Amino acid sequence: MIIIADDITGAAEIAGIAFERGRQVRLVCSGSVCCDHVAAHTIVMATDTRSMSEAEAAAENQRIASAISHQPSAIFKKTDSALRGHVVAELTTLMAAAGYQRAVYLPANPSKGRIIRQGIYYINNVPIHETAFSYDPEFPAKSAVLKERFPDAEANGIIMPDAENMDDIQRVIAEYNDGKTIFAGAADLFTALLPPLVIPLTSQHSPLTSKNVLILCGSTQSKPLELGIPIAPMPREIYDGKEDISLWDTHAYAKAHSLILTMPYSHRTGKEAAVHLRTVMARKAKELIAQHCPDHLVIEGGATAWATLQVLGWSQFEITCQITPGVVQMKSVTNGILVTLKPGSYPWGAMFESVTT
Repeated sequence: MIIIADDITGAAEIAGIAFERGRQVRLVCSGSVCCDHVAAHTIVMATDTRSMSEAEAAAENQRIASAISHQPSAIFKKTDSALRGHVVAELTTLMAAAGYQRAVYLPANPSKGRIIRQGIYYINNVPIHETAFSYDPEFPAKSAVLKERFPDAEANGIIMPDAENMDDIQRVIAEYNDGKTIFAGAADLFTALLPPLVIPLTSQHSPLTSKNVLILCGSTQSKPLELGIPIAPMPREIYDGKEDISLWDTHAYAKAHSLILTMPYSHRTGKEAAVHLRTVMARKAKELIAQHCPDHLVIEGGATAWATLQVLGWSQFEITCQITPGVVQMKSVTNGILVTLKPGSYPWGAMFESVTT
């Protein structure tokens, strides 16, 4: 199976689920390698199409579809569970390029309180446009009605069914799993599509501790972390684009041997601001990694993760474990450094229970 994800934390989430189901998994950044050279049962291709323009996203999906056209594997399109991204443009491109007649778009994640009822998307029973996602810098939720959010979906052969629980998802799969339909959506849909558990692979989980770890909180949905690790918030002048990263005081890293980088502001929105913020975070992370050589890099937020890994030149990863659903630990094939990725819209959960203060 080949999974094409529109951001890297989504790719990691899917890779973690496949790993837990006993699959040999390799996560690759799109364009970095040819699938022919990756010995894995499941290939998860991470892209950054959610951060591209619509035309760029469509072109990237066309390129990927052409590159994997000789592969006999089924395709799953991983999309955001908060309706972000160029969903219609990407799916119509994949359908045409890969020969699918239609698509089922099911972003519901009932296991995380994200459901679709009568065509309306709810997060913990609150319509999505009444949540913090209404302030998303690139894809603000202005409506919870799927037909209003994606008005041209049905005309392009994209079906958007309701789903309030896993039984609903299974019924959707049973109805449309005919080999002519590409499935697209969130983690619960992918989980339901997988065959029963096979012999699980050995997990190589390295607990998160406060020893030589660099944590990047790159999401506007981020919540404060109290781990006994110094926090270096991005200065307001850098956030506003008025100063260079040299103003960012990160000297605490040298003494504590760990550091958390945060963005404590949320007043800037729009594509330009989003690109600036993830670029600045990535550049600062590269600088700190070169200076302090952390054993473990933890990144919150898909756009920040992609920008950081691209700047570092790390493009292939072996999955080592799924810490919690959606939070995945992997090892860089380039240098063996552990990388843990967490979607910005997911809670930190229990992933830091082992942190010592």
